[in-house]
Amino acid sequence: MYSPVFNFCDGDFILRSDCPYDDKLACSPESVDFRVHRCVLSAASQLFEGMLSLPQPASDDAVVIPIIPFPEPSAVLEALLRLMYPMEAPTIHTLDDLAPVLEAARKYDFIVAVEALRKRLISSDFLEESPLRVYGLATRYELVAEAGLASKALLDTCLSAQRPHDDLRHITAYDYHRLVVLREERARAAIALLTPPRDLKCMQCNGRWDKAHEPPRWWADYRERAKEELRVRPTSRVIFSLPFLQQSARAGCMGCAASILSSSWFFTQLKQSIDELPATV
Repeated sequence: MYSPVFNFCDGDFILRSDCPYDDKLACSPESVDFRVHRCVLSAASQLFEGMLSLPQPASDDAVVIPIIPFPEPSAVLEALLRLMYPMEAPTIHTLDDLAPVLEAARKYDFIVAVEALRKRLISSDFLEESPLRVYGLATRYELVAEAGLASKALLDTCLSAQRPHDDLRHITAYDYHRLVVLREERARAAIALLTPPRDLKCMQCNGRWDKAHEPPRWWADYRERAKEELRVRPTSRVIFSLPFLQQSARAGCMGCAASILSSSWFFTQLKQSIDELPATV
């Protein structure tokens, strides 16, 4: 069966999907033939440029079109070709769609396809839904920048709550250790910043002379809960949220809510300091 999209009458080669590397070029029921151009494949891949420059065996039939077998399924092959030809890019909705295409693009040295897939790998939806899996794919294929972005996205998650996937089998102990160390060191550094300034006061808590040099009552609750949160998710996203601050206000005195509101300058400085901590592997 020929591809309805890639069946150019002036194509020089046929790429046959779902076909093992042997001399028989046996078709499976899922095999699809893609008739494509030598110039496109040569421009897209140095591997194919070298392979297609080799002398072809002589044939008595002048119209015989060489067939190149590909073990990859037709969906993967079509996605690769769409990334190489000047046409609409393939629609990649999930990491299950992306992973085999990225593997094939690297395998056959299709540089343009690899670059497009790298951008899709770190799209906001993938980083939000499956940051650990993105990290696993990035480290597996030595995509340094993408691994860094994924490690940063993982800071906002509970690492142990990430769903397991077969892709995670390819994460090396080295790369996983780097991820754990990043989170632990950032958590320790962020917790060390939880020190109240001397002028952090509550008019009611600190109204008595013997309480004047102590932090307000809300601070003890805030600090302990912030430490717990930072050990799980070492970022500023949760600990400066309104619900988090409101809970500390309720744990203090009647004047603590006003104290928290008037301490916005302190929270701004603290948030900036946490956000400036190292955030990537």
